Amino acid sequence: MLQLFLFTAAIVVEVFIFVQTKLAATFTAIQKNITSIIKKKRLAMSKKVVTLGEIMLRLTSPGHLRFVQSDSFDVTYGGGEANVSAALCNYGLNGTFVSKVPNNAIGQSAINHLRRYGVDTQFVARGGERLGIYFLETGASMRASQVIYDRAGASIADVDASEFDWDKIFEGASWFHTTGITPALSDKAAALTLAALKAAKAKGITTSIDLNFRKKLWTKEKAREVMTGLCEYVDVCIGNEEDADLCLGFKAANTDVTKGELNLDGFKDVFKQMQAKFGFKFIASSLRESHSASDNGWSALVYDGSEFYHTKHYEVRIVDRVGSGDSFASGLIYGLVTGMPMAEAAEFGVAASAIKHTIPGDLNHATLSDVKDLMKGDGSGRVQR
Repeated sequence: MLQLFLFTAAIVVEVFIFVQTKLAATFTAIQKNITSIIKKKRLAMSKKVVTLGEIMLRLTSPGHLRFVQSDSFDVTYGGGEANVSAALCNYGLNGTFVSKVPNNAIGQSAINHLRRYGVDTQFVARGGERLGIYFLETGASMRASQVIYDRAGASIADVDASEFDWDKIFEGASWFHTTGITPALSDKAAALTLAALKAAKAKGITTSIDLNFRKKLWTKEKAREVMTGLCEYVDVCIGNEEDADLCLGFKAANTDVTKGELNLDGFKDVFKQMQAKFGFKFIASSLRESHSASDNGWSALVYDGSEFYHTKHYEVRIVDRVGSGDSFASGLIYGLVTGMPMAEAAEFGVAASAIKHTIPGDLNHATLSDVKDLMKGDGSGRVQR
């Protein structure tokens, strides 16, 4: 009887030791996993991305009303680089926006708008005459959206590079981003953009530019002259098929965006030419197939100098397409600056920008989980409860 008791007790002890060992190993694994997640989040939060550009007052006719029907306008603020900063903050990075706004209540309202979303605005200069304005009429079906600019004399156009301390601005920065809109505003703004790119490159900071040609701001001849010089200091070039042609003179063969037709082989040839001329580390283009003002096909193509990657294709029903390109740029930057492989970064960017098409306003309010869920294939639009 005693032997049976001792035998049973020995088994119980062994089982207890076994379970304790397994639990300890499991706890250690969980602890390591939690530590890894925390380290990744801290790494993301430590990534500082600086953007330079104009922020504008946006006045939109309500719903799909035409300008001539509107008795009021919906008010918000936005601008290419400001939109990128806000999105990056939304993903957990440190987005720092550099610009110049008038020293009045409208300028302060624009700054306050960005601060709501965590954007660091301490390096925004104050002065000049006014904040630029743009009016937006949202189209539908075969009626295209319309934009009217009222930005002549904006503070950012009358700016001097000496107003900014690039050593302080770029302290701790991992990435610098701007667009082709800023140098199009004035010769002074173009000089500022060049000074910023040179300062960033001198510090070993990765630089990117979204070509963003705007025919209402300058001619393609002027754009090519200025942008060719700027791109000498750029690591990552972003732009669509029209931008590559109008800003840099590279045209994708057999592509007609007005007919919703794309030729990937043509884009690949253009990317190779761009890489050969400028030595970009990455080249990316959003690919829009314009079926109508309400429905577009949406994907992207990226190139690292050796391999191409074409992302998943989305069919999007458009609520507001303004800022969708900025959403792609911010998503791609987020992916690359946090260490994602090129393909994953591109998928993150195109998913983020697909969601942006469904959100009113310039800014993309999609969360990290929103983007990652869509990347996994959850695009059903079912109510989340």
